[in-house]
Amino acid sequence: MRFHKPIPLPPESIEASTPAPDQLEAAEMAHRSAAVLVDRGRASDDPELLQRLVELPRTVGLQTLAEVWSARPARTLPGALWRLYVLDEWVQRSPEAVAQAFSAGATHAEVYRVISGVVEPPRPEDLQELTHQILNGVYEGDLDVALERAAAFCHVTATGLAVLHEGDAESARSEELRRAARLQETAADLQACAKLWLRGDLH
Repeated sequence: MRFHKPIPLPPESIEASTPAPDQLEAAEMAHRSAAVLVDRGRASDDPELLQRLVELPRTVGLQTLAEVWSARPARTLPGALWRLYVLDEWVQRSPEAVAQAFSAGATHAEVYRVISGVVEPPRPEDLQELTHQILNGVYEGDLDVALERAAAFCHVTATGLAVLHEGDAESARSEELRRAARLQETAADLQACAKLWLRGDLH
């Protein structure tokens, strides 16, 4: 099997969508593949399998995941997985910038900072470890807790982006505010997914 090379994606690409030639077939494939991955991961105690699942973008490529999952609604299982993997890729690739934004937002969003579970003060490598822990939680532990932690992380980081760019020129500030708004929207979607999972309605 040929694997695609991973591609860099900024946080705004969390909302990206990739059209499929047969929408019904693509939707079925997205939901089926997401369910299989989560079920298989949660049923296994093989640490190597868990590692492969966490590292999925670096094995099959983020573009491949985008083709399968990114067009699905945010409040579905494939939509949630897509957002978690993009979030992890962003943090793995830009840990210093993310750490700066998270630190700036932490004092303005204390409750969410605590829920995220990040150590204080957070170093770039701590945030890289956090998003890996979140993905681990998808396949072992409580999936709703993993989703809530990811949502809290997005909320704090979005707040930090707005704080950091308060004094920027209007055009630059507008772009960062749009980025922050997209992260806030992702936070709300992940929180909704956590509730759906608890009710058995996240598919």
